[in-house]
Amino acid sequence: MNLLHISAHSGAGTASAPQREAERTSRIGIGVDLALTAFKLLAGIVAHSGAMVSDAVHSASDAFSSVIVILGVRAAAKDSDREHPYGHERFECVAAIVLSLILAVTGFSIGLNAVKAIAAGPAENAAAPGILALVAAGVSVLVKEGMFWFTRSVARRIGSTALMAGAWHHRSDALSSVGALLGILGARLGFAAADALASLVICVFIEKAALDIFRDAVGRMVDQACDAETEEAIRRRALDIEGVKSVDLLQTRTFGSRIYVEMEIGADGSMTLFDAHRIAETVHDSIETAFPQVKHIMIHVNPVADEADGA
Repeated sequence: MNLLHISAHSGAGTASAPQREAERTSRIGIGVDLALTAFKLLAGIVAHSGAMVSDAVHSASDAFSSVIVILGVRAAAKDSDREHPYGHERFECVAAIVLSLILAVTGFSIGLNAVKAIAAGPAENAAAPGILALVAAGVSVLVKEGMFWFTRSVARRIGSTALMAGAWHHRSDALSSVGALLGILGARLGFAAADALASLVICVFIEKAALDIFRDAVGRMVDQACDAETEEAIRRRALDIEGVKSVDLLQTRTFGSRIYVEMEIGADGSMTLFDAHRIAETVHDSIETAFPQVKHIMIHVNPVADEADGA
């Protein structure tokens, strides 16, 4: 007796709760970034700090990145259609890849400017940055680090790769502000090269974050399997269902931020097709309830000979 049970979620035509939460978090990020951009730009001009002006530009790029996150999340949440029967979730991966490239370019730019500054040496008669630039850098570090933790927690809760990329962009801005803070402090103490040396270290951290985001997004684009812990939890969930004698095959693949599951379970071969169908539906519903990120489940039931009959 064989049974193939296929089920897929369909969109409701309106924004889902995760989508609304992702967009709300991104809008908060845009507001914070625009406010920081204005504050740091003003501080850089008034306090004669080139590092703070550059940091203001970085904050402006963060606001642009948040817009990309919103567009990616909206595109991923679109309902399935004839051209895209499996949905549009991978648009979120595309957004994450775009953000990783922006992050990589930002880090490279910071590192290149640092190398140029070290090669040029200290400028003669250069005025030390004012205290306002130092205050602006400190405020930026605290605010952007807070935005990183806030955005990352939301991204993990709703499983959004694009929002996670946005979180790391906040972290890159925080690191950039740390470099600006050290550079401004060093310049005020007479160590002109402090800014450039700190920027080189920051460049390495930013490039590492960009690479991690890129690799994760690409892995989701090419049907990468779930982690071993998630697969084992799905397997245990199926085995807990009455009538399931074994899990003969379990395959998973990520599709954007969602999961597709293909499973073969063993059940008593002497039961009726109705009973086998009921078991398959119970397994399907149980997994779907326990793992909201699962979008599609296909369950195949294999007949298992009764031990008494095989004796």
